[in-house]
Amino acid sequence: MTAVTDEDHGKGDGTGKPDGRADGRWDDGLIARRAAEAREAEETAPPTPAEDDAEPQVEAYAPADGPLPARLDALRELVGLSRARLDRDTLAEAGRVLDEAAARQRLSSRHTVIAVAGATGSGKSTLFNALAGAPISDTGLRRPTTSQPIACSWTDGAAGLLDRLAVPGRLRRRPHPGPAAFDEALQGLVLVDLPDHDSAATEHRDQVDRVLALVDAVIWVVDPEKYADAALHERYLRPLAGHAEVTFVVLNQTDRLPGEAADLVLDDLRRLLDEDGIALGEHGEPGATVMSLSALTGDGVPELREMIGRFVSDRTAATRRLSADVDAAAARLRRVYVAEGRPGLGERAREEFTDRLAEAVGAAAAGQAAEREWRRNASRACGTPWLRLWRWYENRGLPGSLDRLGQALTPPEEELTARQRVEQAVRIVADDAADGLPGPWAQAVREAAFTGAQGLPEALDELAVRAGAAGTSKRGGGTETGKSTVPQLGGRPPKPPRPKWWPAAVLAQASMTLLQIFGGLWLVGQIIGVLEPGLVTPALIMLAGVVGGPLVEWGCAAAIRGPARRYGQDAERRLREAAAGCGRARVLDPVAAELVRYREVRERYVAVTEFSTTGR
Repeated sequence: MTAVTDEDHGKGDGTGKPDGRADGRWDDGLIARRAAEAREAEETAPPTPAEDDAEPQVEAYAPADGPLPARLDALRELVGLSRARLDRDTLAEAGRVLDEAAARQRLSSRHTVIAVAGATGSGKSTLFNALAGAPISDTGLRRPTTSQPIACSWTDGAAGLLDRLAVPGRLRRRPHPGPAAFDEALQGLVLVDLPDHDSAATEHRDQVDRVLALVDAVIWVVDPEKYADAALHERYLRPLAGHAEVTFVVLNQTDRLPGEAADLVLDDLRRLLDEDGIALGEHGEPGATVMSLSALTGDGVPELREMIGRFVSDRTAATRRLSADVDAAAARLRRVYVAEGRPGLGERAREEFTDRLAEAVGAAAAGQAAEREWRRNASRACGTPWLRLWRWYENRGLPGSLDRLGQALTPPEEELTARQRVEQAVRIVADDAADGLPGPWAQAVREAAFTGAQGLPEALDELAVRAGAAGTSKRGGGTETGKSTVPQLGGRPPKPPRPKWWPAAVLAQASMTLLQIFGGLWLVGQIIGVLEPGLVTPALIMLAGVVGGPLVEWGCAAAIRGPARRYGQDAERRLREAAAGCGRARVLDPVAAELVRYREVRERYVAVTEFSTTGR
């Protein structure tokens, strides 16, 4: 007996019987005779008028209160906020979803557009005709049989939807008058028969991809031979796993399977769908509808028609499809919005950045230098003349002087220059702030930090001078108005103001010196015989001067210890605050602004995914 495929012998009149025979008997005549009979029946049947394209659109799409409008608004805001940080290709899919959602919402909500898709020879056109109750779509052995989308609309008002699908007017049909046409549950159904998704013609595959992105739901028709085809699962089913609620998967041609083979194939199909990540609508749970039938014999077609009727009468297919599209777009954007951990600038990172800037500008060294300078000036003011003479000798820089020796013993500056220290501080704080952020936002944070760091060393130098000048004016001291009391980058602190009690100390030290001179001259006079001998009194006077001078100097050194320390700390604080303020304005604030922008888009992204229907 000659093997006949589902497509070539499924050319019935929609009654579910082969060749339109009401008694269901099989006629094994020639294919040409069957084709002639079908052609004759088609000619004698009343014409199926194409839908009036001029029919005004009715009941524009107005989704009920639900999460979709809020999610679309959040996605729109997300795209708007991200345009300056993400490239156009990354946002392309989200933009397409927004455009298609807006286009669908302008059209009728009374209609549900369902595409019938499948591979070559799967029997999708036969199933399309069986659901429409008329031989609208051609079937046969020649492949591909369907070259353009053919639409069948059960009610008026779907012209705009079909225009959106680019279905030409000559391929728009109405169901054949009969039970299928007047089924109340199917009112509002727009059924579209697509070309084969595995067609050898590239333009056919392009049409399938285009229409599948626009319809509200899809009926995938598979046959026992190609239900596991990798092209179907990898190119269509797996990427559209999130659209399970608007997906029907129909195993056709079960009449060709003997015994329990149909159940085994159906179970294997469910397994493959589960591996694809498609949720199966079992036990009342939302998901894809999976069933088996035979479009040729009509077995299972009424059950499918009933399921489609409930699906259409619910009028939520468009909303579900758009929601699934939003889920898919959000899933693609996840890598650029979801961070690992809790990125940001904490107080510890800010303090460490300030510490590094203070180190770069030499705040601690400046404070120590200021303290030493205070001590040195106080010691000079209160020291003995002989000690001051020795220090003058040292400051001449003669060989062997203590200053030269101190300079030799002083540890050299670290190899890193002030500019390198600043750059290192900026790099570390930028890395800390960007840690865990998605790539584009981490890059934006680093760019903000490095852009602000341009000219930072010079700004730190200038602000350090200003801070020192402000400190000098506040103290009312200084040898000259506006002269800084803190060092510039690599500079030396100027001479600090002398202690207020300096005149008294100088007077005491001068008195001790006079005592030494007076006692010494008295002794000399006695030695040369000018004065009467008497060593005790002049010796005591001279000893008082010799001992009193160091005692005065020691007392002054003890007295200046606290003020000198406070002076150094004040100098360090002013320079540290100047560095912190400059670093905050140029680096931390721009980085914080980028982090705030990221948190804002992250909140928008959470709003997009909060009411996801696919769990993505």
